[in-house]
Parts: sequence; structure tokens; C-alpha cells
Amino acid sequence: MPLRDHFHAPLDDVSSWEGFHGQWPAMLVQDLSRKLPPDHVAAPRVHLGAFVEIDVATYEHNHEAFDPALRNHLGTGPAAAVWAPAKPTSTVETDLPTSDEYEVRVYDLKRGRRLVAAIEIVSPANKDRPEHRRAFVAKCAALLQNQVCVIIVDLVTTRDFNLYHELLALIGQPEPVREPPSIYAVSCRPTKRDRTWLLETWENPLAIGQPLPTLPLWLAGNVAIPLELEASYEETCHVLRLP
Repeated sequence: MPLRDHFHAPLDDVSSWEGFHGQWPAMLVQDLSRKLPPDHVAAPRVHLGAFVEIDVATYEHNHEAFDPALRNHLGTGPAAAVWAPAKPTSTVETDLPTSDEYEVRVYDLKRGRRLVAAIEIVSPANKDRPEHRRAFVAKCAALLQNQVCVIIVDLVTTRDFNLYHELLALIGQPEPVREPPSIYAVSCRPTKRDRTWLLETWENPLAIGQPLPTLPLWLAGNVAIPLELEASYEETCHVLRLP
């Protein structure tokens, strides 16, 4: 079945892209559960960019019971001298970037639940501002630095930025001679040859009306399983009753 455009009419008149992005990670996990070795597990992760507030009262209560020094600083002990830090050297207004996450993570249980692969599904918010694009690319680069296979799937047709090529630019690769596709799927894995670290990638441009590709999902240096994007994509559309 063909790839739909989830961000323009007629599909976005009857269904939101958020529903699809929220459901697809679960279907990917279901598909991977039939292929992963017994000592590997996949889990979905959906997180919408937002600040997390710390409950200060709970923090103080919990630490007061176990930390006598903190109890003194809080003024509840016999020596209630509160340390006052100096004034900050600067105070500036800021809008710290928060990032949407629609992803699947694969863990190796034999290696202490070590993260070995991550499937990142791009959302419009990942591409809408320079700071959001930098945050997404930096996250992928950090995963690769930790020898995690990273798969990026970008179906967002409302913005033309290619985050995969921005990732290549971050790690010092030259600009592509051709115009990068705005929607694509790519698998990236770090590998070592002799004493040199290499980044191997499998890039597939996507097109509305065409099927999605199968990508290698690497679990170890010489072990990969097929990530059949088309099967999980169609199952997601079926579950959500998308035309």
C-alpha cells in the first residue's frame, strides 16, 4: 500500500498526524517482538516537549529525613545556619528547546539492558525551528557516539529540512551534491575497521504513493534484523482506520 500524506488534505481533514505518530511506535514494537532474539527487548517511547517541574516540598521532605547536613541548612536542626550563595553573574531570558520524541528503543538484556538501537520518527516540531533541529541532531549524534544504531524516519511533508543531512554536517561530512529529499528513511550505525571508526548509512528517499523500505536494524557488529517499515505502517493505518 502507498505512503499517505498525513499533513495535508484530504487525510489531515479526517485524522491528526499526532494519532498516527503516537500509534506507530507501538506497532513497530509489536513487529520487532517477533524478530528480536530472546535476550533483546523493544519498547516504545512517546514524549511531547515540555518542562518537568520538581516538587520542591517533596524533595526537601525526602532529603530531610536522611541528610543531617541538609536538615541543618533547612533550619530544622540544632545548627540552623543557612548558606546563601552569591548573586548570579548574569540573568537572561531564555527559551530552552524542548523536543518531541516518537521513538522505539531496543535493549540488549545480556549486557545489562544496554541500549543498542533507536528508531526516531520525526515530528513537525523537530523541524520547525533551528534550535529544535539542533536538539534532534545532537541527540542522534550522542546515540551514535555510544555505538547505538539510529534509524530516522521522516514523513513530515510540511517542512523541507533534512535532519539526516544536518547530522552528517555535524560530524564533518561534506554537503551532498544533490538536493536532499524532504522525506526519507535512513539507518545509521557506527562501526570500526582496523583502528578507524566509520559511519555506515542506508538512506532511502520516500515518496507519497510509494511503499516504505526495509532497513537494517543493527543489534551488534555483525547482527542485524530487517525493520520492515511498510508492514508496521500499514498495520498502524488499519488500526486507526485511515483510508
